[in-house]
Amino acid sequence: MKITDEMLGKLEKLSALSVPADKREEFKGQLSQIVGFVEILDELDLAGLEAEVSTIKANGPLRADEVRESEVIKDILKHAPKANGNFFEVPKIID
Repeated sequence: MKITDEMLGKLEKLSALSVPADKREEFKGQLSQIVGFVEILDELDLAGLEAEVSTIKANGPLRADEVRESEVIKDILKHAPKANGNFFEVPKIID
């Protein structure tokens, strides 16, 4: 696909960018190459293939959920100026 001045103007407006006048031909050539490369994908025969949402199949073994005790909360709260239970206690700022 050949990128025209009109199309480049629309792309500038959509992207909120401005292409300098001395670079317009270079940009049009590069954009034409990019679009040409993407058009090659239209040649792929995708008949009979389903769209994939993820490349990871969900049939692997899952880890069983286990409740474990952790000392993380206590370790963090021992550095707090004030704590109340498992929470930081801060001064009231809103009446």
